[in-house]
Amino acid sequence: MIEIPSSVEGKQFDLYKLEQMLKPIGYSIGGNWDYDHGAFDYKINDEVGYQFLRLPFSAIDGQLDAHSCTIELGRPFLLSHKYQIGLDDQVSAGTLNQFSEPVDKDASFPEQYIETGKILVKELESILISDHPS
Repeated sequence: MIEIPSSVEGKQFDLYKLEQMLKPIGYSIGGNWDYDHGAFDYKINDEVGYQFLRLPFSAIDGQLDAHSCTIELGRPFLLSHKYQIGLDDQVSAGTLNQFSEPVDKDASFPEQYIETGKILVKELESILISDHPS
């Protein structure tokens, strides 16, 4: 896991509205969420395992499964999972499957994708901070 400090940390959003902003640019809510926390995942690569930029969030008003929920963003980080060969559908629709066990859930992150992750965070800042300056 490689943390990427960002100005999106601590920003608050309506979860539904945030999802509407992030889905069109390739993010989806990861499968490993609970009523009070979750994450958006952006799949960077899947050649040797799966590399994701993960944007964690916590519910601060309401529950994630409720119609109206306000969330606060955490620090984005890069995550690499290496799955067992032969398992089908380990990553579906761009999200990590919470029911499949990785061979190495903290696999080393390929150097060539670290810069990609930083660029993605800059894109997030541009989209989220310009639309939500508080």
